[in-house]
Amino acid sequence: MTSARHDLQNAFLNHMRKNKLHATLFLISGVKLQGRITRFDNFTLVLRRDGQSQLVYKHAIATIMPAQPIHLPEDWQESDTPDDTPSDTPSDNPEEAF
Repeated sequence: MTSARHDLQNAFLNHMRKNKLHATLFLISGVKLQGRITRFDNFTLVLRRDGQSQLVYKHAIATIMPAQPIHLPEDWQESDTPDDTPSDTPSDNPEEAF
Protein backbone atom coordinates (compact mmCIF):
# COMPACT_ATOMS: atom_id res chain seq x y z
CA MET A 1 0.00 0.00 0.00
CA THR A 2 1.40 3.38 -0.94
CA SER A 3 1.92 6.08 1.63
CA ALA A 4 -0.80 8.35 0.18
CA ARG A 5 -3.36 5.54 0.25
CA HIS A 6 -2.36 4.59 3.77
CA ASP A 7 -2.75 8.22 4.86
CA LEU A 8 -6.22 8.41 3.31
CA GLN A 9 -7.29 5.22 5.09
CA ASN A 10 -5.98 6.53 8.41
CA ALA A 11 -7.61 9.94 7.93
CA PHE A 12 -10.95 8.30 7.05
CA LEU A 13 -10.94 5.86 9.96
CA ASN A 14 -9.62 8.43 12.43
CA HIS A 15 -12.31 10.92 11.42
CA MET A 16 -14.99 8.27 11.96
CA ARG A 17 -13.48 7.29 15.32
CA LYS A 18 -13.05 10.82 16.67
CA ASN A 19 -16.55 11.92 15.60
CA LYS A 20 -18.14 8.67 16.82
CA LEU A 21 -19.89 8.20 13.47
CA HIS A 22 -21.95 5.10 12.85
CA ALA A 23 -20.98 3.00 9.87
CA THR A 24 -22.04 -0.06 7.94
CA LEU A 25 -19.24 -2.43 6.98
CA PHE A 26 -19.71 -5.00 4.27
CA LEU A 27 -17.31 -7.92 4.41
CA ILE A 28 -16.09 -9.71 1.29
CA SER A 29 -18.25 -12.66 2.38
CA GLY A 30 -21.34 -10.43 2.08
CA VAL A 31 -21.92 -10.11 5.84
CA LYS A 32 -23.13 -6.67 6.95
CA LEU A 33 -21.83 -5.24 10.23
CA GLN A 34 -22.96 -2.00 11.83
CA GLY A 35 -21.56 0.12 14.65
CA ARG A 36 -18.94 2.69 15.53
CA ILE A 37 -15.23 2.31 14.87
CA THR A 38 -13.56 2.74 18.26
CA ARG A 39 -9.98 1.64 17.46
CA PHE A 40 -7.88 0.54 14.51
CA ASP A 41 -4.36 -0.43 13.56
CA ASN A 42 -2.64 -1.61 10.38
CA PHE A 43 -4.53 -4.91 10.25
CA THR A 44 -7.71 -4.66 12.32
CA LEU A 45 -10.42 -2.37 13.59
CA VAL A 46 -12.79 -2.58 16.53
CA LEU A 47 -16.47 -2.07 15.80
CA ARG A 48 -18.76 -1.37 18.76
CA ARG A 49 -22.54 -1.74 18.88
CA ASP A 50 -25.01 -2.24 21.74
CA GLY A 51 -22.21 -2.51 24.30
CA GLN A 52 -20.46 -5.29 22.37
CA SER A 53 -17.14 -5.01 20.51
CA GLN A 54 -16.07 -6.93 17.42
CA LEU A 55 -12.52 -7.20 16.15
CA VAL A 56 -12.67 -7.09 12.34
CA TYR A 57 -9.69 -7.86 10.11
CA LYS A 58 -9.24 -5.17 7.45
CA HIS A 59 -8.47 -7.74 4.74
CA ALA A 60 -12.04 -9.08 5.22
CA ILE A 61 -13.68 -5.67 4.64
CA ALA A 62 -15.03 -4.85 1.19
CA THR A 63 -16.71 -1.50 1.94
CA ILE A 64 -17.11 0.96 4.80
CA MET A 65 -20.18 3.15 4.43
CA PRO A 66 -20.56 6.01 6.93
CA ALA A 67 -24.10 6.80 8.10
CA GLN A 68 -23.58 10.42 7.03
CA PRO A 69 -21.34 12.22 4.54
CA ILE A 70 -17.72 12.72 5.56
CA HIS A 71 -15.66 15.78 4.72
CA LEU A 72 -12.00 15.00 5.35
CA PRO A 73 -9.57 17.82 6.01
CA GLU A 74 -7.31 18.63 3.09
CA ASP A 75 -4.13 18.03 5.09
CA TRP A 76 -4.35 14.22 4.75
CA GLN A 77 -2.96 14.41 1.22
CA GLU A 78 0.69 13.70 0.60
CA SER A 79 2.65 16.12 -1.57
CA ASP A 80 3.56 13.24 -3.91
CA THR A 81 -0.09 12.53 -4.78
CA PRO A 82 -0.35 12.42 -8.59
CA ASP A 83 -1.89 15.47 -10.27
CA ASP A 84 -4.13 13.23 -12.40
CA THR A 85 -6.16 12.10 -9.38
CA PRO A 86 -9.85 12.45 -10.32
CA SER A 87 -11.68 15.27 -8.62
CA ASP A 88 -15.05 15.07 -6.89
CA THR A 89 -16.49 17.54 -9.37
CA PRO A 90 -18.54 15.87 -12.11
CA SER A 91 -17.49 16.50 -15.67
CA ASP A 92 -19.77 18.06 -18.29
CA ASN A 93 -18.39 15.62 -20.84
CA PRO A 94 -20.47 12.39 -20.76
CA GLU A 95 -17.47 10.38 -22.00
CA GLU A 96 -15.55 11.37 -18.86
CA ALA A 97 -18.36 10.32 -16.52
CA PHE A 98 -16.91 6.84 -16.03
